[in-house]
Amino acid sequence: MGMFFAIYFEKSVCMKIFLLLTSLLLLSLNAKDTDYSIIINKPFNSQLFAIVQDYDRDITAVGFTKKFNSQTQTNRSYTDPFKYLASINDADGTQMQLIKLNKKTGKVLLDKSSNLSRFSEAIAITKTPSNGYYIGGHTMDGQVILLKLDANANLIFKKSFGTKNFNSLKNLVQLNDGGVLAVGSSTSSRSINDPLFETGLGLNDIFLTRFSKDGRKLWSKKYGTRYDDRGIDAVEAYDGSFIVVSTTRYNKNRNVTLMRIGENGNKIWLKHFKQQKSIFAKKVIRLRDNNFLLALSEMDEMNKEQIRLIKFDLQKNVILDKKLHTQYSCALNDIKEYSDGGIVGVGYVRDAYDTDALVVMLNSGLKQLHQAHFGGDNYDRFNAVAILNNSQIACAGVFTYTQSQESNMWIVKLNRDATFVQKSAKAPKIYKMLKKLYAKEIKSKQIIINQDLSIKFIDKNLYFGASKYKLTKAQKIFLDRFSKKLISFLHQYKAQVKTLEVNGYTSSEWKNASFEEGYIKNEKLSMKRSFETLNYIFNSQDKKTKVWLTKILKGSGYSYSKKITFSDVENKQKSRRVSLRIILF
Repeated sequence: MGMFFAIYFEKSVCMKIFLLLTSLLLLSLNAKDTDYSIIINKPFNSQLFAIVQDYDRDITAVGFTKKFNSQTQTNRSYTDPFKYLASINDADGTQMQLIKLNKKTGKVLLDKSSNLSRFSEAIAITKTPSNGYYIGGHTMDGQVILLKLDANANLIFKKSFGTKNFNSLKNLVQLNDGGVLAVGSSTSSRSINDPLFETGLGLNDIFLTRFSKDGRKLWSKKYGTRYDDRGIDAVEAYDGSFIVVSTTRYNKNRNVTLMRIGENGNKIWLKHFKQQKSIFAKKVIRLRDNNFLLALSEMDEMNKEQIRLIKFDLQKNVILDKKLHTQYSCALNDIKEYSDGGIVGVGYVRDAYDTDALVVMLNSGLKQLHQAHFGGDNYDRFNAVAILNNSQIACAGVFTYTQSQESNMWIVKLNRDATFVQKSAKAPKIYKMLKKLYAKEIKSKQIIINQDLSIKFIDKNLYFGASKYKLTKAQKIFLDRFSKKLISFLHQYKAQVKTLEVNGYTSSEWKNASFEEGYIKNEKLSMKRSFETLNYIFNSQDKKTKVWLTKILKGSGYSYSKKITFSDVENKQKSRRVSLRIILF
């Protein structure tokens, strides 16, 4: 069983000792040990590329790990170096990796590497009717691999395929007939004996292979131009044809092409997206209305990646073309559609200091509802997302510890409001009871209660003034009524309550201060806001309740790290706030 870690992300320290520990606050992350954020730490680089929900509601993801043997074999001598290399080929290098986690606790249920004869990476995963898996990947020397596994990840069959040249896989598409379509790239053929030579025209070409449900190869075809073409993704249409998305690089630019092909691989139409700035194809999905959504990233005037989403129909007509502009470089690696037409996208956001995992929630009109960043002060990214049966999402990607050079496999579960799912099975019940308890305050738009059991104060009278931290009369009146109900409720379920956090926040400005000074001063201010609120709630209780509260109360300050923005513009008034969060055992 593989080793795993549920990482505790702490943003600040107790208000009473903030003067001593302020200098340590820059080393912070953003998840709690009760959150469903699971990092699988292997000795060398590892990463996850795809994720699914199993029929038993557990979660499975695939990617790669690296294994190296530090011990020299001494029991046999070799005169042929190629035989020696073959003898150690199974022991070391990059290997496909499958990880299965318990749906509630995050416990690792399966941790299996492929140990194939050639180094390989797993890129894609789909389900079989028997709760098994199709795994798609490629070897490091350029062959594409299709595996079929049972529910315990035991091998049923393995298929290696591709041209005589270098091939790579980008996705494995599950088809309505139970088969799969492999999408990737292949370097161009230079031999007339290769049957794919006729359509292998450029440096790299789009490579498609279709398999039946029993693993029979039905056809393989290449498509492309005389330039560098790479297959990125595909999706099956309702009529059995396929929409294929690819990129073409020429004259230092990269453009995107949509191609519709028939079920036997014959081309029906092409549509190109060409412009002066490079654009990158990421993902295409079929929507419930039988139209399609394409996720792209494109370079803006500042040479930063920006998200672009294009909705189109089967006849290549563009229905909606939406750009999500931010001040940072960002892109979506994967998108999925909810049953109500909403969209979730995951990827990365990058600034001058680090890269964070990105989650974006959109409505059916592609208007942004939520955006959240996750990770630490290094390199973190989500590569794939799965929508779960209860409308939560599971994200898979890579996490890198601060001051580390080795990547780790990362799986996170989030609620639909882009907040962490708590591993406690009691959280959904407590959430429903809190919503009922505060129905009046929610209806009057004084507070919002999220599924991660965080409570946000959103009434304009509950925000703090610029540089202010003392509670106003309106804030005290609200807290009297609010805390009376909350503390009584929590005390009733005290066996389940681990922590009640009181978190303070600020807007980003601080007059006549450098970047470093502004951050530290805002950190102190956010902690003062937390302390004043915590102090008022604490001293409003009777002696017996105070004794219990000393075991669960915790004050934290977040400076301006979680400032409120809309369309990438900071709302300074709403950023000056406090919020609460309940952490369960």
